[in-house]
Amino acid sequence: MKIRIWLGMLAVYIFWGSTYLAIRYAVGSLPPFLMAAARHCSAGLILFLFMRIKGIPLPKWSEWRVTIVVGLFLLLGGNGLLVWAEQRVISSVAALVIGSVPLWIVLLESLRPGGSRPGWLVVIGVTIGFMGILTLFNPFGAAETHQGIDLLGAIALLLAALFWAIGSIYGREHYDQMPREPLQATSMEMLSGGVSLLLVGSLTGEWGRLDLGNVTASSVLGLAYLIVFGSLIAFSAYAWLLGVAPTPLVSTYAYVNPVVAILLGSLIAHEPITPRIILATSVIVGSVILINAEQVIKRRRGRKT
Repeated sequence: MKIRIWLGMLAVYIFWGSTYLAIRYAVGSLPPFLMAAARHCSAGLILFLFMRIKGIPLPKWSEWRVTIVVGLFLLLGGNGLLVWAEQRVISSVAALVIGSVPLWIVLLESLRPGGSRPGWLVVIGVTIGFMGILTLFNPFGAAETHQGIDLLGAIALLLAALFWAIGSIYGREHYDQMPREPLQATSMEMLSGGVSLLLVGSLTGEWGRLDLGNVTASSVLGLAYLIVFGSLIAFSAYAWLLGVAPTPLVSTYAYVNPVVAILLGSLIAHEPITPRIILATSVIVGSVILINAEQVIKRRRGRKT
């Protein structure tokens, strides 16, 4: 079982960490929202049919209602803005900003009515984490597009992280109203998000910008990689790990994935690893580690009492 758990963790680390680079290639010649729609609709339909073959009952409307909301926040707001931003921002920077999702979750939890109040480790983690984001974008300095920093892309990434955090909190708060089978819920979220991305792509005129004759092989391979490895394998591994592995171990993907994305972006796409990116990575990843450490401490105290 330990070997299987670590194989699952490696799949989540590597495949999810590599999706940022795959997105960059996919949007090279494919419109972003239609590309994301193709990814999530394909993977969602495959998973949904797999659940039917396994004999899982069709979901109720009440279950659809919750998963649609989660899919809209995670995949339309979160992933949709991410793929759009990667037309303007290099994949390593995109991965680093999305890696700040735990910071947004903690911040939203502390502000909403009935939310949990953070401990001192979390407060320190959130503070230095957002300092890391400021360091990365340097909003008070001169524009440095050669480092992959773009104002509109940066704003889109921050909103993507915020939407992902909102969707995560909503899904957790309504977990008991979702299908008990994790892959069933995942497939429904993918289908909901994919259809909404298709609608947005259509409304923004992406069909008119889609030229099949100019679609490159790297974009096709990038999309195929996202469907198979990013969605089907990594999502399935993550859903399985949530049921069999310790939560603190599974949550380590939040600070491993950005590092994997930065290394792959540099090795494969020759994206620059500047001193600013190194500093921001250290600060943001360190802040997420502090937040997770606070959660581990609380769990241990709960067991003792």
